[in-house]
Amino acid sequence: MYRPRLIPVLLLKGRALVKTLKFKSPIYLGDPINAVRLFNDMNADELIFLDINASKESRCVDVTYVREIAEEARMPFSVGGGINSLEDMEALLKNGSEKVIINTAAFKKPDLITQAANQFGSQSVVVCIDVRQCFGRKYIAYITNGNSRIKYDVMDYCRRVVDYGAGELMIQSIDRDGTYRGYDVELASRIANSVSVPITICGGASSLDNMVDLYRTTHVQGLAAGSLFVFHSGRDSFLINYPNDQDKDKLRSVNGI
Repeated sequence: MYRPRLIPVLLLKGRALVKTLKFKSPIYLGDPINAVRLFNDMNADELIFLDINASKESRCVDVTYVREIAEEARMPFSVGGGINSLEDMEALLKNGSEKVIINTAAFKKPDLITQAANQFGSQSVVVCIDVRQCFGRKYIAYITNGNSRIKYDVMDYCRRVVDYGAGELMIQSIDRDGTYRGYDVELASRIANSVSVPITICGGASSLDNMVDLYRTTHVQGLAAGSLFVFHSGRDSFLINYPNDQDKDKLRSVNGI
């Protein structure tokens, strides 16, 4: 029976594994390759790697390092960070990434989404949208690792990038990043009702039960988390963890409700 993908999100700062709180104050955690090996042993569905400084430093995520990750990873993974051209995408896909994740470039060069979908297939092109909630329950999209607000309402922007050819959306709540406050169910529901492509939600996951509740409400295809999968009991103790098969069955059972 179908269940959503449970996806650890691993933040890179160069070649270091870090974790942020509301997109700020990165804490150094160690070697990403070691984390990949542990997630291999835990049979993780998929991984996402995001280089948090790449766009600000006007560079692409390190392709050589992506190849090193691919040599270790036994699950599919996606990569984002400073991707700005078809050449960047081709290099990453050829070196082991199953999908490329674009954020800033999707806003500044939306035709790149279309070109990439035509060249590599829309299933390989993920647009990541970073979101803050403002007064009046309005959601605003940001680029450049949450530092620059854009002019579009989030729902309008989601529809716009899908029209350009995005095959999947990754929605990150800046306000909830690293807080364990729980997913923003309203945001996820509104986006799920606005577009027809697969959606991955990230930001604030507090427990497997929180994931089950979100899936029960929205049936989004990807449930992603950072802190939940790299910390034990808050941000004080670094511990790679992942649900076992019995826990995953809780998500499969939602389809029968």
